Amino acid sequence: MPDTPAVGRRERKKAATRQAIADAALELFLEHGFERVSVRDIAEKADVSTTTLFAHFPSKEALVFDREAEVEAELIAAVRDRPAGQDVAEALRAHALTSWGRLASDPRLGPFTALVDGSPALREYGERMWVRHAGALGTAIAEELGREPDDIACAALARFVLDVPALATGRQDPRAAVEAVFDLLTHGWRPSRPGSQDAAGEG
Repeated sequence: MPDTPAVGRRERKKAATRQAIADAALELFLEHGFERVSVRDIAEKADVSTTTLFAHFPSKEALVFDREAEVEAELIAAVRDRPAGQDVAEALRAHALTSWGRLASDPRLGPFTALVDGSPALREYGERMWVRHAGALGTAIAEELGREPDDIACAALARFVLDVPALATGRQDPRAAVEAVFDLLTHGWRPSRPGSQDAAGEG
């Protein structure tokens, strides 16, 4: 039988090393810019070898998006592990309110966004990551609903959901922005508000 405590210690140490590398990288990138920082610079700051660094991160760009695997896993878990009877869109709404709502209020978001926007390599990596997440989430939604993996409605829902952070960023009330997007996804487009002049003139 495996020595569970020893395995646990090794995993915790591995996770701590990975986080230390990511933290060192982000600090250097924010201070000097992505292109001006080398992998060796990051390894030295984190006090690890470049071999160790690449054992945790496959590329320099991956150091910036160090939570990409975790984010994707959380998205899929929100769909697959939702309470019985809860709609997929509502499960994703709940996930967005707890995770992306918190992210939108993080004071580090502005500098991080500026870092990514200022680097073509990071923008390209971020776009590829977005496509991967959308594909994985769309497939998970389709599986839960018993549809084909490439179902267009499931793919569209996944893509809309993944745009929520960008839509909520910079809003005075990020939580209200998240709610508004999911209201649209759940209830459909409403061209005018109830009681407005346009609504009163319809029909």
